[in-house]
Amino acid sequence: MNQDKLTQILQEVRTGQCTIDDAVRHLKLLPAETLQDACLDHHRCLRTGIPEVIYGESKTPEQIITIADALLRQSSLLMATRVDADKAAVVQRVLPQLHYHPQARMLTGNETGPKAERGRGSILIICAGTSDIPVAEESKVTAEALGHSVQTLYDVGVAGLHRLLDHQRLLHTASVIIVVAGMEGALPSVVSGLTACPVIAVPTSIGYGTSFGGIAALLGMLNSCAPGLGVVNIDNGFGAACLAVAINRGGNKQNLQDSYSAV
Repeated sequence: MNQDKLTQILQEVRTGQCTIDDAVRHLKLLPAETLQDACLDHHRCLRTGIPEVIYGESKTPEQIITIADALLRQSSLLMATRVDADKAAVVQRVLPQLHYHPQARMLTGNETGPKAERGRGSILIICAGTSDIPVAEESKVTAEALGHSVQTLYDVGVAGLHRLLDHQRLLHTASVIIVVAGMEGALPSVVSGLTACPVIAVPTSIGYGTSFGGIAALLGMLNSCAPGLGVVNIDNGFGAACLAVAINRGGNKQNLQDSYSAV
């Protein structure tokens, strides 16, 4: 869609030839912006509630800069995941307005901050051990960047279950819970058995030899005896946060449209 077509739609809305609902449907299908190494979907957020996100691990700093600059020019919420500190430093020299989160290994920009109307309640993020915190922080930064209230409870694994049981009130007041665990991956089953809210399990690659880089935790979570437990991929804190945000939204389409409009 070019500028002339967009102008035509807006003029038709003004004259009553096109309803606002019809115009919104047209705008949701706006084409992507083609860059040298990427094709950006600027209006993905209108359709899904989650904007285009940069996966930084396999990209050069220059590629991240080009994509991030294009997103910022559209006033889009910017998130770049799996960005190490050295790469982030190069990016921030060109785009100093971006914020780097070292534990989460994420760059963010144009955040609006949490707003009560963006969700039914608070997202609680729990992790089993201190070594699992980076994955938990990826969830935290993602959910907060998307405007949701987040609480955290770290290092409360099953090796010392009393640490978790001391916070049962927090478990019962959360709208949705993300549980991050490596080793044998038992913690999500325990949490799911203690609360009625949705629980999302995130296996991590933390553990000794037979953890097989998180596969043991993943299989343990997939075979959980706690019914209704959702499981995402190994170390996928970002994906867990996106699912938690979708649940916390409560399925209100108007809330989705209002909450994720351009900054």
